[in-house]
Amino acid sequence: MTTPDTRSMRERMLAGDLYLADDPELGEAALRAFDLMDEYNATPIRNAGERRRLLTDLLGAVGEGVEIRPPLRVDYGTNLRIGARTFVNFGLVALDVAPITIGADVQIGTNVQLLTPTHPIEPGPRRDKWEAAKPIVIGDNVWLGSGAIVLPGVTIGANTVVGAGSVVTRDLPADVVAVGNPARVIRSIA
Repeated sequence: MTTPDTRSMRERMLAGDLYLADDPELGEAALRAFDLMDEYNATPIRNAGERRRLLTDLLGAVGEGVEIRPPLRVDYGTNLRIGARTFVNFGLVALDVAPITIGADVQIGTNVQLLTPTHPIEPGPRRDKWEAAKPIVIGDNVWLGSGAIVLPGVTIGANTVVGAGSVVTRDLPADVVAVGNPARVIRSIA
């Protein structure tokens, strides 16, 4: 006999297990994020204090000296943590269903996507709208070139450079340059 899963959809999501995204609690959290995101994206760049306040309200953590050029797109925001002195150019999409941790001194080019959600391969559960997620970790002093895509469950080591347009499907070690689809290490930089 199977014991029923009594966890909330939010608890299931945060554990990396299958959950339904259209759950009312998750829906309200997403709407909160959308409101803050819209306000942040519309706040003039010269209004640094208000932009910082909005980022602090939206994201799980924002280090000192972080700059994010709009537009910024997130699912919840609260699962996104960004280290000090990180620069994010225009158009970051960070689908933070699972935690996304970005280290200090990271450079993120335009239109980068950090994608934690996964979906079942089997058609039935996918049709029924079940999904899950795996965390992403970006080490300190990483450079993600414009248009790079980082897939669920990937960790990128410190000082690594990911070339523009690359699709990172698996972990990358520290101190390398990786390019392509899928991204492959082409040389060491240590």
